[in-house]
Amino acid sequence: MRPSRPPRPHNRNGIWYLIRKVPKKYLDVEKRTLIYLSTNIAVAHDPKGIRAKSAVEELNSGLEAYWELLQNGRENDATARFEAVQKRARSLQVPYQTNAEIAAGTIDEIMKRLDLLATRKTMEDPQEVAAIMGGVERPVIQLSGLLAEYEGIHKAALQKAKKSDNQMRKWRNPRKRAIQYLLDLVGDKPLEQLNRTDAIRYQDWWQDHVLKHDLKLATANKSIGFLAKMLKDVNRKYQLGLTPVFVDLRFAGARDGKRPAFDTAHVQNKMLAPGVLDDLNDEARAIVWVVAELGLRPSEVANISGKKIFLNEKIPFIRVLGDDRELKTFDSERDIPLVGFALKAMREFPNGFPTYRDHEDTLSNTVNKYLKSRKLLPTEEHSFYSLRHTFEDRLTAVDPPDKIIASLMGHAFDRPKYGEGPTLEQKKRWLEKIAFQLPVQAN
Repeated sequence: MRPSRPPRPHNRNGIWYLIRKVPKKYLDVEKRTLIYLSTNIAVAHDPKGIRAKSAVEELNSGLEAYWELLQNGRENDATARFEAVQKRARSLQVPYQTNAEIAAGTIDEIMKRLDLLATRKTMEDPQEVAAIMGGVERPVIQLSGLLAEYEGIHKAALQKAKKSDNQMRKWRNPRKRAIQYLLDLVGDKPLEQLNRTDAIRYQDWWQDHVLKHDLKLATANKSIGFLAKMLKDVNRKYQLGLTPVFVDLRFAGARDGKRPAFDTAHVQNKMLAPGVLDDLNDEARAIVWVVAELGLRPSEVANISGKKIFLNEKIPFIRVLGDDRELKTFDSERDIPLVGFALKAMREFPNGFPTYRDHEDTLSNTVNKYLKSRKLLPTEEHSFYSLRHTFEDRLTAVDPPDKIIASLMGHAFDRPKYGEGPTLEQKKRWLEKIAFQLPVQAN
């Protein structure tokens, strides 16, 4: 099937227009067969149709959104109807206002809007009349519906990020919990009815909750931040006029929760000593070896697949690549040479670690429980992830160039990027300087 061409402006009586036939699939919901929509841009003022092209694309987008709305039976859906007329108003470069808001304004503003309808000769077009004269009320969104609206706003970004099912669950759940805590306190109500008293009650509840369960203030601040961001974005989309009731309610003194590093000798002589990890399941033990040796994020190792493991190359390496799930940052994509314990682990598991693929939480819980039971965590602040911080300390101790550190850690390099970056050979030289010593029987 030939792809449809983008709409183009048509000169009609000296004005640029969108003119198009109604597609067959919409004829059951659209009475017209040919659509004429004025851009209100004179050909004389835009002879090449540059501004008109953009205006036509906006008009066409709004028109198709309207047809989809009708065809999907959502014409009575208040949120969908509001989105459609709001989009049409934007395409006409008119700020959307409800009928009541227009009536409360000046006579001049009302006359401008009526003149626009008359100039465009669209008095008989119900959607355009609604868009210009405010024919649809702003939707009433309940607190219980906040997450669905927020997720809809960010639908494209979430899809582009290629989050796995587990990543999507981890994205959604803390926001869902933040809303549920507030629902439990103040009940379900329209967003417009949330007030500063409700927000302060939420802050007070979190203060008690933190003390009762010995939680970190950062946990409370994240929950408050999630609510503030969701309300801000939904308010911006629907122009609800919400007051930012959660502003300045985060707790002072919260730390970022960064895990401390292990001492390098502790890792070599206790954690990686012969027999110490023998009772840990084979896949988890191998992942610990890779994280300890190369400083990768546990999730990066757990989700690596056989097609990203290159054992038969001159320099064996693994490729951290976000082609099927979201990585933490763009700079996380990188090639890492295999040395020491990491090379041993990947030779044992050349196809990756299927038990923990998209189950990195299970991996972390399993490893942390094991390390704790063997008294391998020097403090309560230490965890499996601390091995990544240990790796950074080991690198710093041999003083490689900043570009090497950034490339191995998967961090952004805060300078203009030229060339291909450090080679596998260069990275391998630095990794060999800090590699842990394998037990003799493991060679």
